[in-house]
Amino acid sequence: LKALNQNENDGNLTDNTCAQLVERSLDSFLEYIEKRAQLDISGLFSPSWNTALENSLLWITGCRPSPYIRLTYALCGSQVEYQLSEIIQGLARGNLGQILATQLRMINNLHIKTIEEEEKLSSQLAGLQENIADQPIAMVAKRMSRVGESSGNVDHALDELESSMANILQEADKLRLSTLKELLAILTPLQGVDFLVASKKLHLCMHKWGKTRDNRQGRR
Repeated sequence: LKALNQNENDGNLTDNTCAQLVERSLDSFLEYIEKRAQLDISGLFSPSWNTALENSLLWITGCRPSPYIRLTYALCGSQVEYQLSEIIQGLARGNLGQILATQLRMINNLHIKTIEEEEKLSSQLAGLQENIADQPIAMVAKRMSRVGESSGNVDHALDELESSMANILQEADKLRLSTLKELLAILTPLQGVDFLVASKKLHLCMHKWGKTRDNRQGRR
């Protein structure tokens, strides 16, 4: 991140270098998705390594993909304002401050499609959560003489529930990855690096801010 910032500030990022950085970031994200697919599914919905703030913002164990696009819009607006004098003088840096109207239309279409896919997955997850109040789990719990005692029927039902949750997680991760790929394909390599640096900074800041709030509340 420091190296990216330094190169970006010095204007030393070529299109080829930026393209390599974007590709490396996508490869890292794919590797992360593949590795965590092997982890305990229930633990991923409220990971212990996250702060309370981060966990409160999770969507199917991660970030909603639609904020990728909201962040892009925010960066476009802030950089246009920041670089207004340069833009007027025709001094283009090629970053998100100089995004084209055609790119914005494509990003808007991606935004709409992504939100629709998010809603489908959210609905599927809601259905799984509602199943807890249905047969057989709720009725077995009602009939138990001792609260929480072992039950083969419940274990089987919970195994099926976790399997279904894992499937939804896989679909959510696919959506996160595909949205990121499509967004970066719309942006130029330099704009892509611009976005990736900002998103990484946001992620790190949210973690730091969350730790500060946890300490303040005596949670950690």
